[in-house]
Amino acid sequence: MILNTANTSFEATYFSVAEIRGIDRAAIDEEGIAGYALMTRAAQAALDVVRAHHQGGNGWVFLCGSGNNGGDAYVMARLAHAEGIDVCARWLSDPSELGGDARRAYEDFRSAGLSCEAFTENLPGDTDLIVDGMLGSGLVRDVSGGYRAAVEWANAHPAPVMALDIPTGLHGDDGRVLGVAIRAEWTVTFVGLKTGLVLGEGPDHCGKVTLATLNIPESCRSGANGVFRRLEEPRYRQALAPRARDAHKGQHGHVVIVGGGPGMSGAARIAGEAALRSGAGLVSIVTHPEHAAGLNEGRPELMVRGVEDAADARSLLAKADVVGVGPGLGQDQWAASLVREVLLADKPLVIDADGLTLLASTGSTPPDAILTPHPGEAARLLGQTARGIQAGRLAALDRLADRYQATIVLKGAGTLVSSRDGLPWICTAGNPGMASAGMGDALTGIVASFRGQGLGREAAAILGATVHARAGDRAAIAGQRGLLALDLVDAIRSQVNP
Repeated sequence: MILNTANTSFEATYFSVAEIRGIDRAAIDEEGIAGYALMTRAAQAALDVVRAHHQGGNGWVFLCGSGNNGGDAYVMARLAHAEGIDVCARWLSDPSELGGDARRAYEDFRSAGLSCEAFTENLPGDTDLIVDGMLGSGLVRDVSGGYRAAVEWANAHPAPVMALDIPTGLHGDDGRVLGVAIRAEWTVTFVGLKTGLVLGEGPDHCGKVTLATLNIPESCRSGANGVFRRLEEPRYRQALAPRARDAHKGQHGHVVIVGGGPGMSGAARIAGEAALRSGAGLVSIVTHPEHAAGLNEGRPELMVRGVEDAADARSLLAKADVVGVGPGLGQDQWAASLVREVLLADKPLVIDADGLTLLASTGSTPPDAILTPHPGEAARLLGQTARGIQAGRLAALDRLADRYQATIVLKGAGTLVSSRDGLPWICTAGNPGMASAGMGDALTGIVASFRGQGLGREAAAILGATVHARAGDRAAIAGQRGLLALDLVDAIRSQVNP
């Protein structure tokens, strides 16, 4: 979950660690803001977050490392002590070896009458908060020695942990765990959002993230373009503004779902219903004849046509504003012939599931398509392994968009969207309960619905991914385990009427 402080110009963009360093350096060199002033702002921001989210007032343990991350911890400990908090500080790197702003932070800490000892696991029994100021976003090698022991101690302790800038042990760019990593309840990140907070294992270790920009002027980010962006709430609401009172169904798109091979009608039903719940004016399903009657009985608002031959779908495809192809389609000759017919129809497409598998076998490049692969499907499209896709999701996103000249929705924790037009997008909503059957079919229907309502490919893709994830979070209020795709579909209405 990402929370944002007010007055930030970076809230929608995620930066590399190198870019953040550049912004920080520009603030010091070009704007004349002292590094120690930035450190003090960071510590105060972190203290403010603790005050807002943590009720305990005593027994705060500060784990202080080397460099500026340790300096942030020393300043925060001093500020907390000034507010009457019982502070206990433990160092992981000898303070006598500190330099620069971190050295000044330690000296001011000592001048306030505070002391710091080497870390041991023998710490006060009344500890009710642990502050991680050990290793910051510049870490590139595995955590070892005393640092590793401190991380393991903190993770095993019942008190919540606040991480300063980024949890110790987490790679700032890709979210890899470098040996071990702090599991924080809260992370206060400074200057700008780091990509490692939301990639890889980042979300499992960061907890609730608050961005503190430290009031660095906008001019300092002129050389930082960012790595990816996320959809902001104002733009989300604007895209889903109320309709005019004289609106009619013909204005909101005719979605045709092509899917539901023998024995697999459920996927087409989920996709079709998700399209309706997302606001499509009309939804038709092209499916195997054995499913036509059952699909109509289960959801009479869907217009269902059973087809024995792909040519039977031709007239319906001609009426479509967008076609979603793949949910439960299968890979037999019937399915392959339908995919060929869909490609000949020359309509905007959303391609998922079996449609992607068939696309990979043909090597076709539809001129107006949104592809929604999960890592396994992306691997087939690129001739890689799913593990390779997961190890380099941003690179895989770029290769898919380039090879297929399409808008790509790479599903998974932190769904990524790109059409190679500006920065890619990331969706930070969603939860592990959505790792269940039918969720991808629901996404197909949602994205197709927005495309049919007139949004461009990239806008339909990122809005669809965001609505899908937020609906999943709404449906998971009762619990993530056991979450069903139709639970998510039922929650779509609450998310498309913000």
